[in-house]
Amino acid sequence: MHVTGTARQPAPASRGNPAAPADGNGRHARRFGLPVATALVMGNIIGGGIFLLPASVAPYGTVSLVAFGVLTVGAIALALVFGRLAERDPRTGGPYVYAREAFGDFAGFLAAWAYWITTWVSNAALAVAAVGYLDVLVPVNDHVWSACLAALVLQWLPALANFAGTRYVGAVQLVSTVLKFAPLLLVAVGGLFFFDSGNLGPFNASGGSAVGAVSAAAGLLLFSYLGVESASVSAGEVKNPRRNVGRATVIGTTGAALVYLLGTLSVFGTVAHDRLAESSAPFTDAVNAMFGGTWGGWAVALAALVSMTGCLNGWTLLSAQTPYAAAKDGLFPAAFARRRRGVPTVGVGVTVVLASLLTVYNYTAGSARVFDVLVLVTTFTATVPYLLATAAQLFHLVSGRRELVNRRRLVRDTVVAAVAAAFSMWLVAGAGYAAVYQGVLFLFAGVIVYAVMAARRQRTP
Repeated sequence: MHVTGTARQPAPASRGNPAAPADGNGRHARRFGLPVATALVMGNIIGGGIFLLPASVAPYGTVSLVAFGVLTVGAIALALVFGRLAERDPRTGGPYVYAREAFGDFAGFLAAWAYWITTWVSNAALAVAAVGYLDVLVPVNDHVWSACLAALVLQWLPALANFAGTRYVGAVQLVSTVLKFAPLLLVAVGGLFFFDSGNLGPFNASGGSAVGAVSAAAGLLLFSYLGVESASVSAGEVKNPRRNVGRATVIGTTGAALVYLLGTLSVFGTVAHDRLAESSAPFTDAVNAMFGGTWGGWAVALAALVSMTGCLNGWTLLSAQTPYAAAKDGLFPAAFARRRRGVPTVGVGVTVVLASLLTVYNYTAGSARVFDVLVLVTTFTATVPYLLATAAQLFHLVSGRRELVNRRRLVRDTVVAAVAAAFSMWLVAGAGYAAVYQGVLFLFAGVIVYAVMAARRQRTP
């Protein structure tokens, strides 16, 4: 597989270099076209989040639907920003590449470190969400260790698919994205015919202000939009990335937003508010309420598992791509730059191990809402690379360099970037004190890693 690079950062042909004939052009490696790139975006956005988040935000009341609408505007603004940045610099790494190019090594490292944390914590959260639907088919939630084991299996299966090569990653992603739309469209469209306003519950059930409830709900809901940057992070694996990365990002995000808004509204209108707040499989409950019995719920649970497995498949690839790009520049340990069959295998392995350890810790810690805890941590860590990438776009626009700025789109691009920046800052506030505290600890640990890596780079002749 050929990975787009620059003259400033040449890579020799070797076992760890994607341009090496024995690795990059093998039959297991394949570059993604626009359909697969769009599927990667939609598949990573529409994963475990949408299948469990209606229950997570139900305690805030229907004001969370307002949060979803605001979040959608911000997510599309981010998608447009990533599209513009990818046109300018279509290398693998996404936010890491953009931040480093604009602000230097330390900013690039922070973007890579925070995004890497986001990916493996997200994988743990997705696995926990998937267990809720697996429990509909096979009882596993009755005991902590059976649920924990199921979550670990759901993480390792996509990791094995990634070890097999990008050829299989793309195939799994495309199939799972197509299959997941069946239950989502069933609830999103069919649920409107069974909609009962009596199920909605109070507008603001949080007990606080409406603005605070919107921000808090958005902190959880951001998890459902993680993945908007997927095509830009894997730009080196996309055919004609300057054109296709932006298109895949905007198309995938817009499509996901429509499904999200309709699906969440339908779940709120078909499942009683009190029951929804305690549900571990809200889409299953919605289908059961629509058609009666349990057969529909079983079918939805099975489709949800397919969806989440596909999402874990895509996120596992993304979790290794940013460390790979940083490792090539000497900002991550060199082992992360090793590739086999188009996949950074060390990055995949380290990521799945860390996600597994976090999963075990959260199950054994006895948290009643493991999913919510993990989601809020990723909300904060995700805003770091998002904000740095948006700041990079503003930097280029304000600098006025002719080779970097399209003057005909200057006003529009500036407004979009400003909306994306304000959106990212708002999300930090909505994540809550506990999530920001834990997220800052993760970031500070990264500062130590950067210090060691920077010192090693200076010692290298």
